[in-house]
Amino acid sequence: MNKRQRQLTLSKGREKFIFRYDDGREDELIDALVSQAKDQRTGFDWFDAAVLSFKLTQSLIFQADELLYANKEKELESNNL
Repeated sequence: MNKRQRQLTLSKGREKFIFRYDDGREDELIDALVSQAKDQRTGFDWFDAAVLSFKLTQSLIFQADELLYANKEKELESNNL
């Protein structure tokens, strides 16, 4: 299975925060969001981390739905043979 690189982006005022990660490395992304929220040198705060965590969750739910749908399609095709 090929690992895709994904991206979460947040624009906030004049700042733009871009987080890139590979499929299966979402835990590292969450760690990066926490680190960025703790860093007082940027405008990225805990609310921003929560927003991107929510977006990540929604993305994972969508990916899971796609996999389930694809598996159901394959199952239906094999039953019709």
